[in-house]
Amino acid sequence: HSCSLLITVGLNCVLKTLFFIVAATHSLQYFFTTVTPGISLPEFTAVGQVDAEQAEYYDSNNRTLVLKVNWLKKSDDEEHWKMKLQSAANQEELNKSLLSEVLKLLNQTKQKFHTLQRMTGCELDDDGSKRGYDQFGYDGEDLVRLDLNSETWIAAVPQVLPFTQTSSTQPSIQFIQHACINWVQKYVKYGKSVLERKDRPEVSLFQKNSSSPVVCHATGFFPKAVMITWQKNGEDLNEDVELRETLPNQDGTFQKRSILTVSPEELKNNNYTCVIQHMSGVAGNRVSVGLIVGVMVGALLLVIIICAAVFIWKRRSSGE
Repeated sequence: HSCSLLITVGLNCVLKTLFFIVAATHSLQYFFTTVTPGISLPEFTAVGQVDAEQAEYYDSNNRTLVLKVNWLKKSDDEEHWKMKLQSAANQEELNKSLLSEVLKLLNQTKQKFHTLQRMTGCELDDDGSKRGYDQFGYDGEDLVRLDLNSETWIAAVPQVLPFTQTSSTQPSIQFIQHACINWVQKYVKYGKSVLERKDRPEVSLFQKNSSSPVVCHATGFFPKAVMITWQKNGEDLNEDVELRETLPNQDGTFQKRSILTVSPEELKNNNYTCVIQHMSGVAGNRVSVGLIVGVMVGALLLVIIICAAVFIWKRRSSGE
């Protein structure tokens, strides 16, 4: 990486990072997985995530609600967790019944193994804006989704049209717009010190060689919401840019990268800027590639010196 950065500077390309503040969003998401019986897996599992971190777990083998994060374990709300356990049990029965119905509609009752997946949840912004969704998948393919605007089920395959025409959308709508939002607010209150922390991104800019794409990589940030964009000579740049999805790190933070693909001549003759927008940032903070290169080249020289010293020592030890 250090050599590639040195090449970039040699082309007189100025790459910087700017930090701006964006609004916070909290989310609650549930994943329900139902499988046909006869295998070693539980027939039903439920996983609840708060702000993309696993917080709850339930399966049909143990039928207990397992809290996965300390800030939920410390909450003194026994009645709420009793209610959530009953809700998970109800979802188990409902989704098993739905899988049986789907098997009949698709005429696949004689085949051995099938999976019904359901993803439902909601998001709540600091300004009070709300969003929600409910969708089903079957054997890894889209099956049915809820359209909140028309309050109808939308079928991805024609065989399940009878389901969309006879099944009420109101239970899902009520959950998304009321229960889910209330739970988000409750959980954010429980885990405020964790969920509302602001970890600032660490940003790296690198290029494998002079003709390779330039990568702007941000990692270690929390919360998840972040925007990475590019500017060319101070103007927003939308072409020649590939934005990758946000990925989780093992420590609960997130990472994201944006890739700029331009010719060496373009890099040489223009100034490019990587712009990071995250609520932890303070407008105006900049990290120049020149500074990063100086540090990394110094580290590289140190490694070279150490390697040379070891090589000389080995030759002397062997009597050469």
